[in-house]
Amino acid sequence: MRRLPQRESTITCPTPQQRDKVRQWPVVSTPGPRHQRRAHSLSRVRSPSTNQHPNLTNLVAAARRLQPHTVALRRAVHRYPEQGLHLPKTQSAVLQALADLPVQVHAGRESTTSVIGVIEGAQPGPTVLLRADMDALPVTEESGVPFSSQLPGSMHACGHDTHVAMLASAARLLAERREQLAGRVLLMFQPGEEGFHGARHMLDEGVLDVAGTPELALALHITSTLDSGLVQTRPGAIMASSDVLRVMVTGQGGHASAPQNALDPVPAAAAMVGTLQTMITRTFSAFDPAVVTVTRIAAGTTTNIIPETAELEGTIRALSEHTRLKLHTEVRRVCEHVAAAHGCTANVTIKHGYPVTVNNSEVSHRVIDLARTILGARHAEPMPDPMMGAEDFSYVLAKVPGAMAFLGACPDGHEPDTAPANHSNRAVFDESAMVHGVALYAGFALRALSS
Repeated sequence: MRRLPQRESTITCPTPQQRDKVRQWPVVSTPGPRHQRRAHSLSRVRSPSTNQHPNLTNLVAAARRLQPHTVALRRAVHRYPEQGLHLPKTQSAVLQALADLPVQVHAGRESTTSVIGVIEGAQPGPTVLLRADMDALPVTEESGVPFSSQLPGSMHACGHDTHVAMLASAARLLAERREQLAGRVLLMFQPGEEGFHGARHMLDEGVLDVAGTPELALALHITSTLDSGLVQTRPGAIMASSDVLRVMVTGQGGHASAPQNALDPVPAAAAMVGTLQTMITRTFSAFDPAVVTVTRIAAGTTTNIIPETAELEGTIRALSEHTRLKLHTEVRRVCEHVAAAHGCTANVTIKHGYPVTVNNSEVSHRVIDLARTILGARHAEPMPDPMMGAEDFSYVLAKVPGAMAFLGACPDGHEPDTAPANHSNRAVFDESAMVHGVALYAGFALRALSS
């Protein structure tokens, strides 16, 4: 990674005059897309009908007025993508974006460079948590956008830069409407979602204790594979658990011309790959999906030597904790017994990743209803199926009733089915969709805390 010139050592958010020069794209109107937790009380959080919330009707217009500000922050963060739990430049940009707002700010300094903000309403009441992740991916950007990453090997390919910008602008809308809030809004700007368990670190550091335990939580995730501006979510499991599989198969090395004098681990490893897939289809219900994908096989050094060991690596995914635990047992059984059938041994290691992301049923329905109310019916629909990807917002949802929702941002000139997807080095997100994200974040808190 090249050293940045001194003048580029921090992210600088443009001035209001500079923001005015950012193109303010209109929201795209699109057709429809193509393609048990511990009980919690929700009684203190209000759930009135949409007719009782005239203050929600102007949120999209207000978010659109903030669009130059939102785009400017998004592009500033996009240019300097940081990975992992420590994102000092991104943290600085968030702190700068909140600096002129009546927000109590707590900056993480130990295990993460998180940012926690608290917006106190005019009246007492419960706490609502809004979360945005902030970290980037180890990808060299080839999107072609004029504000591409300035750091080789690092890119906001999953759109977390848009999450940061949307939540910061939502904070501005909510700060302007404090008199309408009975309670408080907890802003959770989180590093380390991409495999670093950032949400768990923030929970361990007490994010849920800063402003009283939240009674509702919402996270939005942008995606290039849904129509721009469309919001989708679903009750129950919405994203899978994710665990890492490593298998070391040990046999006995020898000369490649005399395999009968060796115990070749390569055929044993190859047999495991197919048997694992058979195990999935013959052991697990098709209505409770499970995935085992071997993504790496390594063995040997040259053509005339049978190696002593062969190594497999892959991922294990499930949509329920019961199936997740059963998968661990069955994967071990298959690998160990297939190895034994070849005269070898198998050392199976399963590293626990993120748990299943489970939406609260009531909250997920509220999110869809809210999106229909403030964005229009064509911009909200139930998500038909869960995703087998994983998310560390699952740690928050295990403690707070809430929901994760997806926000479509398919770029102009592409179709959702063919647009470069999240994590692609060519991923591009339609910035006009951020208007809907800002409005939805703010509307979720306003509806829950309306005085």
